[in-house]
Amino acid sequence: MKNFRMLALFTLMAISQIAKAQPAEMADTMRSNGKIYVVVGVVTLIFVVLFTYLMLLDRRLSALEKNDKTS
Repeated sequence: MKNFRMLALFTLMAISQIAKAQPAEMADTMRSNGKIYVVVGVVTLIFVVLFTYLMLLDRRLSALEKNDKTS
């Protein structure tokens, strides 16, 4: 277990160093062209649709569980 913790810590430290070293040229280019707003909009839309689907699924499951308990 101790070896796993050390490996996980080392991996997280390495990933954080790699993430700091990379320049954000693509983000700057997209921001200067105005396309970053399209990306943010699409990601937001995906999250809204996913959240709505999960809420509807939860309601259906709750109704089925309630119906099953009364039977």
